Amino acid sequence: MQTLFALEGVYRGNVQQQFGMRTAMGKSRIEEPLFLSAVGLEGDECAETRFHGGEERALHQYPAEHYLHWQTRFGIQTWQAPGMGENISTLGMLETTVCIGDVYQWGEAVIQISQPRSPCYKLDKRWQVEGFAQRMQDSARCGWLYRVLTPGFVSVHEPLVLIERPANAVTVKETSDIFFVDPLNPQGLERLAMQTALSESWRGKVLQRIETGVVENWQHRLTGKS
Repeated sequence: MQTLFALEGVYRGNVQQQFGMRTAMGKSRIEEPLFLSAVGLEGDECAETRFHGGEERALHQYPAEHYLHWQTRFGIQTWQAPGMGENISTLGMLETTVCIGDVYQWGEAVIQISQPRSPCYKLDKRWQVEGFAQRMQDSARCGWLYRVLTPGFVSVHEPLVLIERPANAVTVKETSDIFFVDPLNPQGLERLAMQTALSESWRGKVLQRIETGVVENWQHRLTGKS
């Protein structure tokens, strides 16, 4: 039996001056079919292509369940999709249940989970909560990113259908916990190094840590400061 998940929303956005910064985080819901290329949804943009987008980070999915957690944590009632800049919003898919390398059929397209999302300081500015990106990272409520294996037309009205999972699958939460919370754990790093579907960027950092015993500096990404 195939496992399928209905979508709550599909979103895209243009780069603009918003929330006191240059960003494409302010996305809009799209009802009509869109073409999904190797680098993302038609008409969707990224403000900083060095850190966002590209073939390994073509789509961002964020669980809608997490918004209630953040509402409770911070008392801000306006937290809702696509407040994290996500392209896909769902109920029933969590970091604890999806895995690196999972392959989904979505309409005509085929997509594969490539890595957890790496939160950045722009989320702090978006929600006016200092240290929010750090809290998201520590909790692993980050969502995840996809690469596109087969481009094609997709729609919010078509489900994600799980068609393949790696034999040695590691969940997105396990990946995030190893990478961010226990970043020099030798067994954890070896486990991630074996994940051939993990994005080139993340796997490269894993191999570098194994070789050097040093964790890369996250200060600028999390705070915007050097």
